[in-house]
Amino acid sequence: MNQAPLVYITGASSGLGQAMALEFYRQGWRLALVARRTEEMARWAREQGLEAARWRVYCADVSQVESIVEAGRHCIAEQGLPDVVIANAGISVGMDSAIYEDLAVMQRLYATNNIGLAATFHPFIAPMNARRSGSLVGIASVAGIRGLPGHAAYCSSKAAVISYCESLRGECRPFGVRVTTIAPGYIDTPLTRRNRYHMPFLMSAESFARAAYRSIQAGHGFRVIPWQMGMVARVLRLLPNALYDRLLAGRPRKHREGE
Repeated sequence: MNQAPLVYITGASSGLGQAMALEFYRQGWRLALVARRTEEMARWAREQGLEAARWRVYCADVSQVESIVEAGRHCIAEQGLPDVVIANAGISVGMDSAIYEDLAVMQRLYATNNIGLAATFHPFIAPMNARRSGSLVGIASVAGIRGLPGHAAYCSSKAAVISYCESLRGECRPFGVRVTTIAPGYIDTPLTRRNRYHMPFLMSAESFARAAYRSIQAGHGFRVIPWQMGMVARVLRLLPNALYDRLLAGRPRKHREGE
């Protein structure tokens, strides 16, 4: 009997990762869920009434290369090679480069959002290429399209996610492995609820998950969700620097760590 397809998701303990896990489960998939707090993750799965045979939790710290690579290897050994791998884990925090301590914040953010994303994909690339099928999904952000004051670390890290996934897409295409970049706009999660600025086209995590599932299944190379933010992103790319700077003048900055 053929088993249901398998999706591997990092950052599955809250927000977008949790919403995508539920959507894939509802669509009949098996789940490989990665979290630092495995007991909380397992408790959530039981509270949702998820069938025990269809999910497993792996403990890993995405910012630690060996930790997340080992989680991927354990998944392959215990559940088989996934059909979809979603590198969703990420950190969003403001920074000020004039403050020395914030350089460490930037370093930690890159370790998770960039090195951690590449390390998440690493165990699966060669076997997916050999199988000649599979999807690798990087969760970027519309914040990666242009920089925002006070948000330099996050914006630059998500710009790097977009470029990295574009490079990887070209590398994997000859083997039949798809790479999808999803750039969320403003999604209603515990992280965004702390923002002190207007968030246009705010979308629920559940609606985001449904749209993301459709994009992954369709094999889109790059997709902004919701679509309205995709239109905004296109306009932002075209704005001259002087006009863009005036547009952002006086905009509240992202909270720094500890604020």
